[in-house]
Amino acid sequence: MVRKVKKMAKTEPADIGLDVEPPAGACADKHCPFHGQLPVRGTVLGGKVVSAKMQATVVVEREYMRYLPKYERYEKRTSKYLAHSPPCLQAKLGDSVTIMECRPLSKRVSFVVIENKR
Repeated sequence: MVRKVKKMAKTEPADIGLDVEPPAGACADKHCPFHGQLPVRGTVLGGKVVSAKMQATVVVEREYMRYLPKYERYEKRTSKYLAHSPPCLQAKLGDSVTIMECRPLSKRVSFVVIENKR
């Protein structure tokens, strides 16, 4: 006779391999790197949330400086990234967040929020 074992829900967050503070709350999101099954890899970026109007997705704007050799000066540039926002991190408009690359979740979403610095 074979017994079926029920899987218990994870209560503590998983280690994602980076030195970031895990979220205090839990969530049932399958695309959460701490409580779900989404592995993270590659680029780690920081930025500010400029839009949080989509479901579980935020727009993160990153500002950086680029050197122009001809003028021997720097210019300020910005890039926008769409990132999945797990409900346990509660990223909202104006928050400073850290995002990390993951597998493509949709056509334009290939990043996930891993830390909310508020």
